Amino acid sequence: MEKIAVIGCGLIGQGWATIFAQSGYDVAIYDASPEAAAKAMATMEPRLSDLAEYDLIKSSEIPNILARISVAASIEAALDDAIYVQESGPEDINIKTKITRELDTLAAGNVPIGSSTSGISASRYCNDIYGRSRCLVVHPINPPHLHAAVEIVPTQWTDKNVVKRVDNLMQKCGRQTILLNEEIDGFVVNRLQGALLEEAFKLVGSGVVSAEDLDKAICDGLGLRWAIMGPMQTIHLNAPGGVSDYVARYGKMYRGFGIGSYDEVDWASITKEKLATKMSQQIPVADISKAQVARDRRLMALLRHKKQVQVET
Repeated sequence: MEKIAVIGCGLIGQGWATIFAQSGYDVAIYDASPEAAAKAMATMEPRLSDLAEYDLIKSSEIPNILARISVAASIEAALDDAIYVQESGPEDINIKTKITRELDTLAAGNVPIGSSTSGISASRYCNDIYGRSRCLVVHPINPPHLHAAVEIVPTQWTDKNVVKRVDNLMQKCGRQTILLNEEIDGFVVNRLQGALLEEAFKLVGSGVVSAEDLDKAICDGLGLRWAIMGPMQTIHLNAPGGVSDYVARYGKMYRGFGIGSYDEVDWASITKEKLATKMSQQIPVADISKAQVARDRRLMALLRHKKQVQVET
């Protein structure tokens, strides 16, 4: 059985251990605090029981999954024979640098070292590390075991083969990988969330809307459809002629809102150069009406489930 090392036993590390063990890997978890490691192990059975209760795993699988997870007595023991290392330490660049340097010293030379950092680009903490070519960000969405999306963010020095191996590993573990072509702090998910939160705080802070009603705008509005398709596919289906048609119809309206800076963001040019062809390959304009029906049926299924959940709670 292949082995994966999870360094750091907080909520993110616990989620990663669950994912890897579910996927058939032996998992060695290690934390500088023995109490943290023991606490992490104590959470595993209840977490797996919850997954079984909601039919995300079978109850019969729980003993085997638990048997694959163990606490390593030392960081050296955790790394011994590991094919991959997932570092999930504190969000502090100095700590990241120290931990990554130690991992690079101790782990076998061909083993990728991924970090769960939420926004620190890997080049900022592995610049002076000998094995920087095997370092990259592998950022999950919290809680990791319930969100399939994982951002893979290599540095300019990360070996392409390392990126490919990590991408394949994550997909083998059932993750939906988001591969960035270049580094940027915050990556994609948190930059999108940050932009939305910035406007949300502005709207609530200025008294335009209450926090409660703003949350409705997401959970009963945008978030409902974003649960089944992203913003690009959403606007592609929201105009008869697809994304190009949508931008032509509504681009000026959005500019008029005065949100952010549009000096470097030309919706029309980006649509022409990068979006129109790609979106039309996914959903041809001639098939938009058919795709809208499929979207609506998925929304109805989601609404039915949401109504069910509200009744239960």
